[in-house]
Amino acid sequence: MSRVRILVGTRKGAFILTSDGTRKQWEVTGPHFGGWELYHLKGSLADPNRLYASQTSGWFGQVIQRSDDGGKTWNPPGTKPEDLMGADGMPNGASNMFAYDQSAETGKPLTTHQHYDGTQRPWEFKRVWHLEPSLTDPDTVYAGVEDAAIFRSTDAGRTWQELAGLRDAKGTLWQPGAGGMCLHTIVQDPANPQRMHVAISAAGVFRTDDAGKTWRPTNRGLKSQFELPDPDAEVGHCVHCITMHPSRPNVLFMQKHWDVMRSDDGGESWQEISGNLPTDFGFPIAVHAHEPNTVYVVPIKSDSEHYPPDGKLRVYRSRSGGNEWEPLTKGLPQQNCYVNILRDAMSVDSLDPCGLYFGTTGGQVYGSADGGESWSAIVRDLPAVLSVEAQTL
Repeated sequence: MSRVRILVGTRKGAFILTSDGTRKQWEVTGPHFGGWELYHLKGSLADPNRLYASQTSGWFGQVIQRSDDGGKTWNPPGTKPEDLMGADGMPNGASNMFAYDQSAETGKPLTTHQHYDGTQRPWEFKRVWHLEPSLTDPDTVYAGVEDAAIFRSTDAGRTWQELAGLRDAKGTLWQPGAGGMCLHTIVQDPANPQRMHVAISAAGVFRTDDAGKTWRPTNRGLKSQFELPDPDAEVGHCVHCITMHPSRPNVLFMQKHWDVMRSDDGGESWQEISGNLPTDFGFPIAVHAHEPNTVYVVPIKSDSEHYPPDGKLRVYRSRSGGNEWEPLTKGLPQQNCYVNILRDAMSVDSLDPCGLYFGTTGGQVYGSADGGESWSAIVRDLPAVLSVEAQTL
């Protein structure tokens, strides 16, 4: 029987949840890297036991961790474990692994980006938000970072090189969103290894068709009337998450700062599909593993009140690719629930029926083994959940 492994990143460490194909009883291990923020963990499709994790701290810096045995043991590739501990007994980060293209003369980044106040600022690495292993090679992995850029490693995380062409796509006009200027989503096209999409807050969606050498904005149809005075602005849109079903790589779904959107032409144009949602603000969006037109979102009240409307935690499902939505509430709290679900905190497995999982800032991880019809809490009282990724083993 197949098994499921759920990788959970939190504000105070990582947790791994495992179950058999019934998904009724779960084993919980962790915290791994206790006390550190684990922004994202993800496993390789090519080798499910190869896991990558972003271990970060505003005080100690950034560490990339790798496991080759499904999370039983971890090591920082490219850095000796003893080098991660300073002479004072406090851990060191490895932020210098992520170096932007720099001037040979000054050592400073070659370009700048826009700040909140309209001034230009140099790029400065802060943390890795998202890790995306290659679909076919377990040693190749992409990292989306803050300040927004994409890096690639082809040696299992030992060294990283920036795909600097992305910042040539009007990078001087990018500016931070409320959570920083972060590249938080990387979507690979399974039918075309040369094509990849990324999403940046607050710059928008960008696509490469030559394996990361060159990029262009793909934001036509997005409206950001409160943030951008120009309704046709190519960049500057606060996109929260994008996703696709692997069987239809030209169909993309997006949860924007406001609005749920869909593209049927690989991102060339977007149309709104918010329909009858109670609010179209939110962070994650997911697609059913076997039904390419079935989409899930979690509406959040507003950009200033990050909790479900009326204190009722509801996942909404559309079976028609958007516009017509139904609430899925069985097993979820329907009163006095004031948690948030962040952009990387929802995932699906590939079993049949499809399993759906999400984590909350209140430390709960909920699971559904029937496509969202019913829910139960797999685990409670974890630190605030930052990311949830499901693996089918």
